[in-house]
Amino acid sequence: MFGLGPWELLVIFVVIIILFGPKRLPELARSLGRSIKEFKYASRELKEELDLDNIDEPSLPQSTTPPATPEKEQKPEPKNASAEKKE
Repeated sequence: MFGLGPWELLVIFVVIIILFGPKRLPELARSLGRSIKEFKYASRELKEELDLDNIDEPSLPQSTTPPATPEKEQKPEPKNASAEKKE
């Protein structure tokens, strides 16, 4: 769990109890739970909205052009022919 061992978690829990007190902890846990619930609801709502947008758009047709064929390689000139052109 995030690379924390049991002793580190215990120390964190004790510090939280000292800072907020045992009476305030249930209230903090409740508000944290509500926040997580609201975040999940908003993310689910956003995901549904984005999925509906994808459904409404018409799909683009596939390209009907054939794939390009590679060009034919040019044959190299003979060595004698290049010498004749220079003269």
